Amino acid sequence: MPAPRPFSVRVPDAELTELRDRLDRFRPLPDSPRRPASGVNADYLAELIDTWRTWNWRAREDWLNQHPQFLVYLDGSTVHFAHLRGERPDAPALLVMHGWPHTFALQLDFADLLPDFHVVVPSFPGFAYSSPYADDPVTETRLAVTMHALMTDVLGYETYLTYGEDVSANVNDLIAGSYPDAVSGIVVTHSHFPSMAERPKLTAPDEIAFFERLARWGHANGAYGHVQATRPDTLAAALNDSPAGLLAWLVEKLVEWSDTPPGDPRAVERRISRDRILTEAMIYWTTQSIGSSFRPYYEGADQPDEMPAVDVAASVHIQRHEGDYPESLARRFYRDLRTFERLDEGGHFAVAEVPAAMADRVRTFARELDLL
Repeated sequence: MPAPRPFSVRVPDAELTELRDRLDRFRPLPDSPRRPASGVNADYLAELIDTWRTWNWRAREDWLNQHPQFLVYLDGSTVHFAHLRGERPDAPALLVMHGWPHTFALQLDFADLLPDFHVVVPSFPGFAYSSPYADDPVTETRLAVTMHALMTDVLGYETYLTYGEDVSANVNDLIAGSYPDAVSGIVVTHSHFPSMAERPKLTAPDEIAFFERLARWGHANGAYGHVQATRPDTLAAALNDSPAGLLAWLVEKLVEWSDTPPGDPRAVERRISRDRILTEAMIYWTTQSIGSSFRPYYEGADQPDEMPAVDVAASVHIQRHEGDYPESLARRFYRDLRTFERLDEGGHFAVAEVPAAMADRVRTFARELDLL
C-alpha cells in the first residue's frame, strides 16, 4: 500500500484571473413570472456573483491548508483526504463523509471542534481533489470498500466511528454493516430507508405516510437528481463552462435543504456562511469536478437494493427535513440503537449547519462507548 503524500490547495493565478473575467461578464436574467418555487432568485444570485468577483480566495485557501491534507492511490482512485490528528495518540478515530452538492470543505468546521478525535474527512472519488475511479462505476458498495480501506489499510486504524449524509448515508450504513469488527459505532443524521423493493411491504401507518410524503416531495423537487442521472454530461457541460450557472445549481440545494425558513434565500447564511458557500463553488470550479460528482446518480442506479443490517452501536439524530421519519424503521435496521432523537436544529447538512451541537453528540456517544 503506497504511503499518503502531503497535499496543499493552490489555484494558479491565471485561473483566478480567468474566473474573474467570466464573473465580470455575468449575464443576469430576471426571475421568470409565475415561476415555480426555487431556492435561488435573481437578486441573491447577483449578490453572490458580485461578492465572488472580489472575494479573497487566497485567505480561504490558507484556511483550507491549515488542515493537513493528503493524497493516496487507492482502489483505482487518487483519494484526497484531510487528516486532523487528535491531541492524544490513543484518541478514537472518526470518519466524516460528505454528500452532494457539498465537498469535504463543508465538514471541516465540524472536524475542527473535535480535537479529542483523529478525524478523517475524505473527498469521494470524482469529488474535489479525488480523481474518479479509473474503470469501475461509483456505487455505494464500492465507496464503502474504498473508505474502509482508507481508514484501515492506509491509516492503520483498527477501529473507528463513522458518519455520512446524503450520498454517503448508505455508504455509512454499508461500512457499519459490512465491517462490524472495525466499526466501533455509527453516527447517523440520514437514517436508513428500506429499499424500493421493501417499501410496498410496509404496513405501519406512519411508515407508509412517511414514504408517501417523500414521493410527493420528490415529484416537485427531484428534477435535479433526474437530470443528473439521465443527462449528466449535457448539464455538466453548461455548469463547467459558467461559474454563475454552477453557483446557482449548487446554492439552490444549499438553500432548499438547510434548516432555514423558506422565502428568503439569504437565510441560508445563518447556517452556512457566504465564505463557506463560495468555497464549495470555488472547489467545484477549479477542479472541474461537477461532471464526475454526478456519477453516483447514474452509475449507482443499478446496484443491489439489499443492505446488511447494522449490529454495531448506533446514535441516530434525525435531521429536520426528515423530522417525521418513523423510529420503528431505525430500530429494525440499527439493532444496537443507543440514541434516537429528532434534532431541534439542523437540516440536510446537519454537521455543517450545527457543528457544535453535532460535535457534542459525537463526543457523548464516544463516552458511552468508553472511547473517551
